[in-house]
Amino acid sequence: MSDVLKVVVTSILPYLELRGAIPLACGLGFSAFEAYLLAVVGNMIPVVPIMIFFDPATRWCSKFPLCKRFFDRLRERNQRHAPQVQKYGFWGLALFVAVPLPMTGAWSGAAIAFLLGMRKRIAFASIFLGVLIAGIIVTILTYGLEVFVNWILRIVLS
Repeated sequence: MSDVLKVVVTSILPYLELRGAIPLACGLGFSAFEAYLLAVVGNMIPVVPIMIFFDPATRWCSKFPLCKRFFDRLRERNQRHAPQVQKYGFWGLALFVAVPLPMTGAWSGAAIAFLLGMRKRIAFASIFLGVLIAGIIVTILTYGLEVFVNWILRIVLS
């Protein structure tokens, strides 16, 4: 598997998402910009399918006891965060996704958006903004502030 694919696949995976992909990219020798870009792209890949297929998948899987328990726990876990997200709408979901901690990424954001009945376009934009912010935070933590500032300056000055 190529190194690019390793980073993208890692950022697609729940729990790891870009929190795991950016440090992996750093370890594989990618620049901060490359790591950020690959992780953000990979992290956004599952968002639309989750928002579209979450309801039919949970209904179908609920016919099986093991799957029903899994989705019940997933719903329960995401319901705990729903009041804060619901209170602030678009910005609440973006901030929830932006916090680079376990259970707060794009996967959970998409599930919460579905559970709250948010319009898909608004939810997607909110999740995307959150992923962009989380990527910046993880990139700074991984590569250091100096590397990140130099990267931004090169973009602005070119």
